[in-house]
Amino acid sequence: MKTKLTFKLCACAAVATVTSTGYTQIDPEPRQLLQLGVNQSLHNDGPLGAYAFYYWNRPDVPATNTTLRLAIAPVYVDAELGFKGLLGENTDLAVGVFGGGFFNSYEEVRQGNYYRDESFDGHGGGVALSLYHNFNPGATVPLNGIVRASMNYHVFNDGSDTADTFRLPEDQPFYNLRAGLRWGGKEPLLTPRLAAELSVWYDLQSRPDSGDYGISSDRELNSTSHRLLGSALLIYTMPRSEHYVALGLMGGAVIHADRFSAYRLGGALPFTSEFPLFIPGYFYEEISAEDFGLLYGLYAIPLGASKSWSVFAGAATAVVDYLDGTEQSGNWNSGVTGGLSWKSNNRRLQAVVASGYGIDAIRSDGRGGYSAAFMLQYNFGRLTSASDRAFENLQNAPRLPFRFSQ
Repeated sequence: MKTKLTFKLCACAAVATVTSTGYTQIDPEPRQLLQLGVNQSLHNDGPLGAYAFYYWNRPDVPATNTTLRLAIAPVYVDAELGFKGLLGENTDLAVGVFGGGFFNSYEEVRQGNYYRDESFDGHGGGVALSLYHNFNPGATVPLNGIVRASMNYHVFNDGSDTADTFRLPEDQPFYNLRAGLRWGGKEPLLTPRLAAELSVWYDLQSRPDSGDYGISSDRELNSTSHRLLGSALLIYTMPRSEHYVALGLMGGAVIHADRFSAYRLGGALPFTSEFPLFIPGYFYEEISAEDFGLLYGLYAIPLGASKSWSVFAGAATAVVDYLDGTEQSGNWNSGVTGGLSWKSNNRRLQAVVASGYGIDAIRSDGRGGYSAAFMLQYNFGRLTSASDRAFENLQNAPRLPFRFSQ
C-alpha cells in the first residue's frame, strides 16, 4: 500500500500558554522540544498524518523583553519574534515568517475513499503580525485577546498521482484575519499535567483569484470564507494516584465553505493543528465539515511504583454537516482508542503507542476503520514546565481532614 508523507507544522506551538501563569500568548517558558508523530490507517488506503519538528523558544533573546521562537521541520520553518509590552504593559506584538514545502497540500477524501488522482501538493510561505492583550493581569488564569493578520502564498503542483485531467487552483496569496478570546491555555507538550481552556475564534479568509478547479471544474475556491470556532479543554492529573484525565468539547461553522476552509476531522495526533479534531480510527482529515460538534475524552492509569508506564483508553464522537460534494450517509462519526505510554524517570523522553477503531468510518467492507499511531517527545532543555510546577503545588497542598456533622 502506497503512502505519501506530508509534514505538517504545529501551529499551536507559537501561541501556547499555560493556565497557571498570567502571561499573554507569547510563550514565556524556555523550551527545546523534539516532537514526532505518525497516524496511519490499517484498513484501506488513506492519507498518512505525520509531523516532525524541533521547537525552540527563548525569552529575552535577542534582547530583553523579546522572545524568539523557532519551529523547524524537515521541509518547513516557522519563526516568530515577540515584543513583550511593546504597545502597553499588557499588550504584546509579534512578527512571524514561515515557509517551505507541502504545508499547503490537499488530500481528497470522500465517503471513506482516498482519491489520489484528485489530491495535489502545495508549497509556499508568508508573514504574520500578531497582537496579544491580557485583560486580567495577575490573575491565576489569564484571559487573552488575540488578533492576527497573515498572508500565506500558495504554490500548487501535481502530486505523483494527480490526474492529467485535474486542473489545479491558481497560485495566489491566501489572506487571513483572525480574532479570538482565550481563557487559560495549554502548553506545547505531549502530555501536560494540568491545563484548561475556554476560547472563541473568528477567521476571515480571502483569496483574490477565486474560481473553479478540479475535474471538469467540478469544485470551487471561494473568494471569502468565514470560520467560527469554540473550544473547551480540561486536562487534570490527580495529585495522589496520578491518574490522567483529558476532556474536550469543540464546535465550529463555516460561511461560504470550500475545501480549503472546511473543518477536517479525523486522526489522533495532537500537533497537526492548533485545534486538532480527533476521531481515532479515521484517516487523517477524513471528514470535511461545514458545521460540526465534537466531544472527546481520554483516561490514563499509571502502572507500577515508578509510574513510568501508563495504560489509557479514550473515545470521540462528532455530529457533522458535511461540505457540499463530500456528503455521506449518517451525520454521526465516532471512534475509540487505547494504548500504552512511557516516560523516563526525569520525563525528558516520552513515547505513546495507540490503536484506534473508527466505529462509523466507511470502508470497502462496510463500517469500521482501524488505525495505529505513534508519538514521541524529547526535551533537550529545562525539564520542568509551568504545568509541572502547578502540579507539584497541587501535590504539596495540605489535605483537609474529613469531618461528618449532623
